[in-house]
Amino acid sequence: MSSPQQYIAHMDLDSFFVSVEVLNDPSLKGKAIIVGGSRERGVVSTCSYEARKFGVHSGMSMRKALQLCPHAILAHGAMGQYSKYSRWVTEIIAAKAPLFEKASVDEFYIDLTGMDKYFDPFKWTIELRNEIIETTKLPISFGLATNKFVAKIATDEAKPNGYLFVQPGMEQDFLAPLPVNKIPGVGKTSYPVLQKLGIHLIGDLLNFTPAFLEEKLGKWGPELYQKAQGIHHGKVHSFHEAKSISTENTFDANKTDLDFLLSELVRMTEKIAFELRNEEKMAGCIAVKIRYPDFETTSRQVTIDYTFRDDELIPVAIDLFHKLYRKNMPVRLLGVRLSELNNHPLQANLFDDGVKKTNLYKAIDNVKTSFGKYAVQKARTVKKPKP
Repeated sequence: MSSPQQYIAHMDLDSFFVSVEVLNDPSLKGKAIIVGGSRERGVVSTCSYEARKFGVHSGMSMRKALQLCPHAILAHGAMGQYSKYSRWVTEIIAAKAPLFEKASVDEFYIDLTGMDKYFDPFKWTIELRNEIIETTKLPISFGLATNKFVAKIATDEAKPNGYLFVQPGMEQDFLAPLPVNKIPGVGKTSYPVLQKLGIHLIGDLLNFTPAFLEEKLGKWGPELYQKAQGIHHGKVHSFHEAKSISTENTFDANKTDLDFLLSELVRMTEKIAFELRNEEKMAGCIAVKIRYPDFETTSRQVTIDYTFRDDELIPVAIDLFHKLYRKNMPVRLLGVRLSELNNHPLQANLFDDGVKKTNLYKAIDNVKTSFGKYAVQKARTVKKPKP
């Protein structure tokens, strides 16, 4: 009995952050927009297609981007809006798709293998895309193919706000005329090497043997050869959003010292942020819980932009604490919870020197892993709110 034909759809929200900014401020439509950090030290997170025409791209320094496109409008992102829209799209897909993977806040894979017995996979994916656009007003593109790799490249070719179906058996013909750096992973290091070998297009890879490519590129060489044939065996991993990561402390004696309580809150937030990064997750919601001696328990939560960084989580936790805390009341228990967890932490916002921050957190986490969670802690002076 033959295996069912595999169909994988890849869906990607176009210039996601920019699209959300335009929804919140329609006057930005059609303008050059850059979403990122400060003019001096920030990094471009994403930009509109109008800005891309001037050479602006993700990961570029804001200073360079503004040199290329000085008339661009800068947007720094509304707290929680990106998370909100990402969840909205996820819910629509989850309600329809038999099996899907959330690859990032704006990117999804859907496995439709075997479903062609019951419906046309291409028509089904078009209808799902239409529902997302009509419901959220966000532009979204998709590629449909026999594997994840070809589907993702098909999406890139379909952008902006389009779709493309690579029919079974046409993978190699579709890939051959595309630049070789369209293959994910072919970047600043490997692309010049391939060009020196005379490999400019994906199809050029097939002019060489896997053994020759391995000699020049290591194990990456034969993998590139396979990809040039349109062969890829990556699976769609079913999306199961982790419920939460939390910690709480029931004190031996009730605490009234505000400085102590805030210091403990910061310590606990650092602890669960460390656990979050170890699990390679980002959080889209944070909550603080306070229990008083009479066992009255109050909690409050807020939606935030997806993050894994202490310096973005701690101020929100402190703000929630102040909104909850009954002045001068002793506290029996204090807790912090991160929820709405999502994969791919490195795709968190690249605002305000975010790449350097991420590398710093990696270094700190390596120390904590080797010497204990509390081997490195922030020096802190906690400010009390004004009376």
